[in-house]
Amino acid sequence: MKEFLTDLTIGGESISMRLLMKFTYRGDKYAAFTPVQSANSSEEEEIALARVLKNDGGKCYEVITNDDGDEIFAEFERRYEKKISGNKPLTTLEYQRLNWFQRILYKFKQFFVGIPKWFAKKFVKLGLKIKDFGISVWENIKDIGTTFKKGSWKTRVSYLVMGFGNLTHGQWLRGLLFFLFEAAFILYMVFWGGAWLGKFGSLGTVATIEEYDPILDVYTTVHVDNSFKILLYGLITIFFIIAFIYTWRLNVKQCRILDEITASGKKIKTSKEDVQSLADDEFHKTLLSLPVFGIVMFTILPIIFMILVGFTSYDYEADGYNNLFTWVGLENFNQMFTFGSQLSLAFGEILAWTLIWAVFATFSNYFLGMFVAMLINKKGIKIKKFWRTVLVMTIAIPQFISLLYVSNLFADNGIVNATLMNWGWIDKPISFWGDGTLAKVMVLVINIWVGIPYLMLITTGILMNIPQDLYESAQIDGANAFQQFCKITMPYMLFVTGPYLLTNFVSNINNFNVIYLLTQGGPPHFAWGDVGGYIAGDTTILITWLFGITTGSEANYKMASVIGTMIFIVVSVLSLIIFTIMPSTRREEDFS
Repeated sequence: MKEFLTDLTIGGESISMRLLMKFTYRGDKYAAFTPVQSANSSEEEEIALARVLKNDGGKCYEVITNDDGDEIFAEFERRYEKKISGNKPLTTLEYQRLNWFQRILYKFKQFFVGIPKWFAKKFVKLGLKIKDFGISVWENIKDIGTTFKKGSWKTRVSYLVMGFGNLTHGQWLRGLLFFLFEAAFILYMVFWGGAWLGKFGSLGTVATIEEYDPILDVYTTVHVDNSFKILLYGLITIFFIIAFIYTWRLNVKQCRILDEITASGKKIKTSKEDVQSLADDEFHKTLLSLPVFGIVMFTILPIIFMILVGFTSYDYEADGYNNLFTWVGLENFNQMFTFGSQLSLAFGEILAWTLIWAVFATFSNYFLGMFVAMLINKKGIKIKKFWRTVLVMTIAIPQFISLLYVSNLFADNGIVNATLMNWGWIDKPISFWGDGTLAKVMVLVINIWVGIPYLMLITTGILMNIPQDLYESAQIDGANAFQQFCKITMPYMLFVTGPYLLTNFVSNINNFNVIYLLTQGGPPHFAWGDVGGYIAGDTTILITWLFGITTGSEANYKMASVIGTMIFIVVSVLSLIIFTIMPSTRREEDFS
């Protein structure tokens, strides 16, 4: 929204008007719908406006006309587009005068210039959400106090005995569930949870003690504390406490609602009606309960546990069983990000190669797979089923076998080198896996061979569902094949396959199979030295580095946790950015 004060000419009469402009982006065009208010009047009227372009002596005017065709606003300056060569606005006509390469540069610049603004908006939204959360907590605290003060005696008893209010109002099922949950929580905290939580701050004090066995007449080693179990079960106990607080609050809220229903004289739902509602109007809660529990226990809990390990001294020496590990704060992160250290240098280069690998692996397979599908679908191509079958056969072979075979195929003593030497083309074997740059190129090329069939199958169905009348209309308008691809095929493909591209990009960041089965992360990069207990190589990505330092006799779990945390942050940030800008979430109405 932006307000402009200008002189309008309607029907030959000049009137000073105040315009409040709101623009909606639709492809390469902008439509405006403007409430117009006279400077001399407080009355408002809605006028549907359409924008056109005029060129008067080389000067661009963007003119808005009303429904009757009267020009009422001219020479509008767009503030959301910048010139390539400076900070001045770039009008639509100026943008249309750019060639295709300049337009690409312009869009790239707009994208990268907009990244800081995007992050600023996200931080502002995060701040607002934190503020709303704080307000919500405060409102809940006030509501708890008000409910206890004004509630019935049944409600007050429910503050100590969960479910008591529901049981006394005839809702025996809800009351019994609340009561059993409270009983289970108390028993767990008394017999197990309290002990785990008490040791959570130190992660244990005594690893082993020697006890005398009078039967065998020897001293035996008895394990007392286990840091790994203390960390895991202590975290589970914290989750259980949070769940109990939420359930207790829900119990208090239920009691307040029951008091309000009783005061109004309305009927309270029975347990039978509760069960029926879980299979009817609240069936979504029934379906989501188990998946939500699974996500918390098998996704959120492991992620938080992994992050916490990065703040401990957990490694092959301090294994938590024979030798306890403890909290070390940010020491591991300081080692990873200390400027100039071998560890930070290795992390920076491995992270850069991981992102390069993920981008090339994702988009090379995407576009080449799409082009193969377009070639097979092209009119005049015969035996289309045969070509699709040939490509699909590569998927039928297990990737584990095919990648190991290709790795041996290009080895120094492999078939490729032997054949080239027999033909006299080379004098000595080409070190496909021994040269860092060549190994990276080979990995990218072989990944294309592995990934194209998948993309061909995915894009074939999408291409066959694009309306053919769009292509026919484009041909009538004089569009060539490249323009049809850019304006019709690609927008539809990106709209449908946007979520797949995102998931494929994330999976390529964590693509362990292709890298490890082909090169095992090599060739070794000895300039980095021993980074985290592992000799990383030129083709090592973050996930293979993480695997390398957690296996072997000198496993370094704390640094693996730091690497895993960084992978999680990188993947999360990139996923949020890509998910925000992809057409599938921004312009759904254009493809509906």
